[in-house]
Amino acid sequence: MTMAKASTQRLPAARCELGEGPHYDRATDTAWWFDIVGQKLFEHRFDTDETRMHGLPRMGSVAARIDDDRQLLGMEDGLYLRTKADGVLALLAPLEADNPATRSNDGRVHPSGRLWIGTMGKNAERQAGAIYWFDGCTVRTLFRTVTIPNSICFSPDGRTGYFADTAVNTVWRVALDAATGLPLGEPESFLSAKDLPLGGYFDGSVTDAGGVLWNAAWGGGSVSGFAPDGMLIRTFEVPAAQTSCPCFVGPKLDRMLVTSAWQGYSDAARAADPGAGFTYVIDGGFDGHADCAFRLDAETRSGDPKDRAT
Repeated sequence: MTMAKASTQRLPAARCELGEGPHYDRATDTAWWFDIVGQKLFEHRFDTDETRMHGLPRMGSVAARIDDDRQLLGMEDGLYLRTKADGVLALLAPLEADNPATRSNDGRVHPSGRLWIGTMGKNAERQAGAIYWFDGCTVRTLFRTVTIPNSICFSPDGRTGYFADTAVNTVWRVALDAATGLPLGEPESFLSAKDLPLGGYFDGSVTDAGGVLWNAAWGGGSVSGFAPDGMLIRTFEVPAAQTSCPCFVGPKLDRMLVTSAWQGYSDAARAADPGAGFTYVIDGGFDGHADCAFRLDAETRSGDPKDRAT
């Protein structure tokens, strides 16, 4: 039996059309996530159980800590430095800025401090996306012709990378240079649709301290853990069918935050799935691994803010 029971709490935050990109800043005990199509960034402080919602000037999907005052945001046209105190955005590098048909999607910081981030068509056009590597100065293409890039995460030692194309319902893994997060070879298939215990599609993933990959199944209303050999470890159900992405939260990283969505639902479907779009925390006794901070090299820190969130 792999089904597990745990207390699941709904956070006091507005419903998201497309909740995605959760990130936990352990130093401040704060979780961040997005409503991508709603152009909103959420900030939940666990010490007060309060959630703030920040409007964004464009769609965003990835957040990462830089330091106490700043964070990196992956947005539909670029990679931005955001000042937390006032929401000021400064462009670090464009990301498919010349292609208004695409936007950013899933991404995560490698243990080296480098970012992997995916792009996709705004209407999920076939093979319109790609996966990129970013070091604060240079954006490098890693994989092309991806339709819906997801499940970007890394083994704790940084030597293995994972990513999915939700459209073909497959997760791949690839050997990495632990010092840079760059691939050392070609990807190989790791998980396929038959491995999802409650069906659905592979969406966002995160790895724990033991290297178990925890995946949120879009359409499967669940999060499942897979060992490095692909064996299913446990599955937790979530009260929303379109679960989208997990991250570990809490001082001990033993809880899991999971975003969800109601995107694509008719009125009848929304009524049938009343938990869709909310953000949840599972008290699952996880052996979590902390989100890595983005390493912003000194030469990228100059320049005036070029945009402001409203």
